[in-house]
Parts: sequence; structure tokens; C-alpha cells
Amino acid sequence: MTFLTRDRILVTSTTTGTGTFTLGAATSGYQDFTQIGNGNQTYYTITNGTDWEVGVGTYTSSGTTLSRDTVLASSNSGAKVDWAAGSKDVYVPQPAAATQGSAPTGDNSSIGTDQVAWDNFSKNINASVRGGVTFGNNSTNGVVSTFSLVTTGGSFYNGGVLAPNGDIHFVPYAASRGQKVSSVGTVSTYSLVYTTTDAYEGGVLAPNGDIHFVPRRANRGQKINASGVVSTYSLVYTTVVAYYGGVLAPNGDIHFIPLNAVVGQKVSSSGVVSTYSLVYTLAAAYTGGVLAPNGDIHFVPYDAVVGQKISSAGVVSTYSLVYTAQDSYQGGVLASNGEIHFVPNNAVVGQKISITGIVSTYGLVYTATDAYRGGVLAPNGDIHFVPLYATVGQKVSAAGVVSTYSLAYTIANAFAGGVLSTDGSITFIPFSAAVGQKISTNPAIPFGVDTCISSYLNKF
Repeated sequence: MTFLTRDRILVTSTTTGTGTFTLGAATSGYQDFTQIGNGNQTYYTITNGTDWEVGVGTYTSSGTTLSRDTVLASSNSGAKVDWAAGSKDVYVPQPAAATQGSAPTGDNSSIGTDQVAWDNFSKNINASVRGGVTFGNNSTNGVVSTFSLVTTGGSFYNGGVLAPNGDIHFVPYAASRGQKVSSVGTVSTYSLVYTTTDAYEGGVLAPNGDIHFVPRRANRGQKINASGVVSTYSLVYTTVVAYYGGVLAPNGDIHFIPLNAVVGQKVSSSGVVSTYSLVYTLAAAYTGGVLAPNGDIHFVPYDAVVGQKISSAGVVSTYSLVYTAQDSYQGGVLASNGEIHFVPNNAVVGQKISITGIVSTYGLVYTATDAYRGGVLAPNGDIHFVPLYATVGQKVSAAGVVSTYSLAYTIANAFAGGVLSTDGSITFIPFSAAVGQKISTNPAIPFGVDTCISSYLNKF
């Protein structure tokens, strides 16, 4: 199944009711829906001159039908129209839901501060995987598999980043070499300028294509540009186990998330490193962060007993959590509905923040000590937690259903963070694992290298 649009498609239909439409002949000067292709999805508009309905449907050549899978807008308050007898026009439009608001971009320059853009982006993400696509269920959709690595060792990599060319870069933790997986699955290594034990933890893709590694014990920053050149730069603040993960802000700044650091630190889009004050600091405070639809960056609580965030205007504030525990969460993921989910490490419940800032908890199917580290949003809206010590995979569906699935490979300290690949699969980043592990999928609209999708959706 592929999502397509074609120009000048207009047919008539006499179908009644709220079900699938049987399509008639093309109006003179127009094409019919055979241009969409059997089994493919497209936008549709149905109107009789008074009532109207805009949505996403699936064309089937046998019977010449168009299903009404998702209604985007209608004269019936957004619900399906119960069509009466008479002739209707059916055509392929460019609906407002696909164009209204600032388009989400790879550098987060608009979606982070535009609620309309976020709402429409969310609708389109959800609409793109209609048709009963399942993900991560060990069937034809969601096969868990392993692949060979060039470099393996104890605690070598921690977190990963998808580069503009489709390569997935592993972030060096104790590794002496960089390692990446190409878009066709080729694994290779490259030289680093700076290495040390527990050097970096998590990484961020900058607007110019540079990948920045987030300093943990490193006393300098390190990045790799789109051409593969590795370089280092000076930091303003360094300390033992300083930061853990990073987030790209709407203005292009990269924020490092404070673990033991007593100040925030960021790198501007022009490469200027600076620090700023925090409201709350604690040893092992936060691990990873997430950019909310309104532009706030939320720090994910590890040992912290309060939440902390920094707004798009640079204002730092705290807020209450429902659940706190030692080593509670590691990393977070932005769901397609705008909620932020914390990834459970030692936590026995899930915790999330709604788009309006309400914090709540929910039940998990599987919990264990050091269970998961980092998570990834799949094309169908599922959030997958990345197994650290966990012996099963665990995910939260777009509807909030929590479930588990079998893994191909498990070991203590196995994986740390994950990345959504250009083919829609999720790659787990090896921490101490001797092999890579990934979950495949076949979303209705495959993600390509040129797909314009906001880059924070697959951040560790």
C-alpha cells in the first residue's frame, strides 16, 4: 500500500450511506481513480453541492471502489456524511490538513512553536499508516532480527543519530572508533579525534547536518559533519558525568541535558557554546530530554523528584511529577498525539505529560531493574522502549495500549537508545551487545531519505 495523489481526478457516484463508495466514470476532461492504483491510498473529497466530506481513502480496482478510511473534515461536524440518493462528485484534493500551518521541518524551525502545524503533522502521521498495519509483533510486519557489527565491546556505544544521508551513527561511550550503519545495512567504522572512558552519551543532529555527541566525561565537544569529517570544539563547562542526551530546540540550539551538571549548556546553530542557570540540580538528576510541540524542552527524571523544562524563550522552570523513584526513567519519546512518554528504567509504572502539561501514570506489562534505556516512535504511532537488561520488548500503541514482544537477542547491558531508519525500521544501538538488533516494518507510506520529518522524533 502506497499513498499517492494525482492531478485532475474527478468522477461521479450515486452511492448512499456511510460506507465505501462505488465510483462512476470520469467527468469529461478529467481522469478516473485508476491513476491512484489498486490498493493505494489518497485524499478524497465527496460533495453533492451542499454537503461535503474530505478524507483519506483506499482505492480498489475490483468493483471500482473507494473506502472512507479517515475523515479529515466534513459538513457533518467532522464525521462521515450519511449520503442520500443523488449524484455526487468525487475527486482528489489537496486538503487543508496537509497544508495549513507551518510545515514541520528537519531542523524543528517551525513545528516546535506552531500548534496548528503540530496538529496537522500529527493527523498526517496517523493517516499515513491506516490499513491495519501492525508493528513489532514478530509477523510479516515487525520482524525482530540481528545484524553483525564491526566493532564490539563492553559499554562501547550509548545512543544514536540518523544522519541526513540515511546513515545511523552510534555515539561513542567507551569506543575508540566511530561506527555507523548505512541506509542499505552496511556497517563500517571511522576514526574519532577524541576518545576517553564514558566520553559521550547521546547525540543530536544539528540544522547544518552536523551530528553532535553529548559530553558525559569528555572535556571537549565532538561532532561529525555531513561529509564525514570529525572535529572537536571547546566547552564552557565540564565535570564528571556532566550531561546525558541532548535536544534540538526550535531556534537551532542544541541543549545538553544535565545529569550531574549544575548549569545548562547549549551549542547555537552558529557553533557558539554557552551556559545558563537551572532551577533544580541533583546528582543523577535527568537522563535525556524531549522537545514538546509548544517548543519547551523537557528533561527526563532519573533521580530528580521534580520535572524541569526550558521554554523556547529560554525560561527554565520546574513542575510536579506523579511518580518518582531512584533511577526511574532513561530517555523520553514524543508520541504522535503530542504526549511525552518517559522510558522506564527502574520505574514500575509509565509516566507521561499531555500536550497541555498534565502529568499522569499508566500500567506497564513488564518491569525489571535497568529494564529499558531510550525509546523510538514507530511510523504507526507505537513507542518502542529499547531493552537494556529487559528480556522482552515493550511498546505503547498510539491508543495507549501497552504490550510486549519477543526479542532476537538479549544480554545484560545490551542496547542503549534507538533510531528510526529511513526504511521505517527501528535500530537498537549496541551498548555491550555483540550484535545489532532491529525491528522491521512496512508502513503504508515508507519513509525515504528525502522525507521531511521532524528530527526530534527519533532522539534518544
